[in-house]
Amino acid sequence: MRMAKKERQKQLIMTIQENPFVTDEELSEKFKVSVQTIRLDRLELSIPELRERIKSVAEKQFGDQVKALPIEEVIGEIIDIELDKSAISIFDVKREHVFKRNSIARGHHLFAQANSLAVAVINDELALTSKANIHFTHSVKEGERVIAKARIKGNQEISDRTIVEVNSFVGNKLVFKGDFEMYRNSSNGE
Repeated sequence: MRMAKKERQKQLIMTIQENPFVTDEELSEKFKVSVQTIRLDRLELSIPELRERIKSVAEKQFGDQVKALPIEEVIGEIIDIELDKSAISIFDVKREHVFKRNSIARGHHLFAQANSLAVAVINDELALTSKANIHFTHSVKEGERVIAKARIKGNQEISDRTIVEVNSFVGNKLVFKGDFEMYRNSSNGE
């Protein structure tokens, strides 16, 4: 039995408030209606699309925290960050990010997501990548969502360097891993 429109919209609002990162496709499955119905409901309720919701949450929560580059310059959307500790971003692979002949994501997009997250996690006005050791472990296709997780591994003996480990996943599958040696103005970001 289908849920009445008013009840579905009420549940839709609550679901998106609980998880602003839920996709239209996931909502469609949950409410057993078409993706188009979900989009029409969102439009009627003035609920922005996923990308705008993510951007809004990131800017509200993390816009003032990220020091080394403006948040809008991060490739992907930051969904969690604790400076000098860890950060997470998501990147949705679209047609413009893939090779036309096989729909596989171009590597520089995955690298850019990981590298910009490594810069963003540094608690300093200046953070630059001085060296990177990277591995692409699995291909990524158009339409997939890449979740990059960065964490500080520790400072090297030279006080102006910090190692940031970044692992990127599609679902539970590791698709990219890298260690980024980051130059910073100071060892503690102050």
